[in-house]
Amino acid sequence: MNETGIGAAGESDETPLSAGSASDPSVSDPSVSNQYVLRLYVTGKAPNSLRAITKVREVCEEFLLGRYQLQVVDMYQQPALAGGDRIMVTPTLVRRSPGPLRKLIGNLSDRNRILAGLELRPAAGVP
Repeated sequence: MNETGIGAAGESDETPLSAGSASDPSVSDPSVSNQYVLRLYVTGKAPNSLRAITKVREVCEEFLLGRYQLQVVDMYQQPALAGGDRIMVTPTLVRRSPGPLRKLIGNLSDRNRILAGLELRPAAGVP
């Protein structure tokens, strides 16, 4: 598996989810300035994992259409990836790019929390 696609929880293969054509460099090249490279760690098909997958995909499609790569990692299937990123709790969303690296840990059912965590909107109370 490579880091440029998305695999549903429990799957071992990944397929691209980013919008746009396969020849569009902004879809496959994380070096493009506004390209978001995300990794979502989940545990199987637990309800909170499924909600996190759905909500993160919704946010990405609405706010990052054509500018993101999302990889969903089931920690039961790929524990080595979780160990490499030092993931102890799921769900955890890791923004690998644009830097700096950020981790959003725990309940990912709140859209505004995801937006703030990805720095797509300021956190509540921040002007």
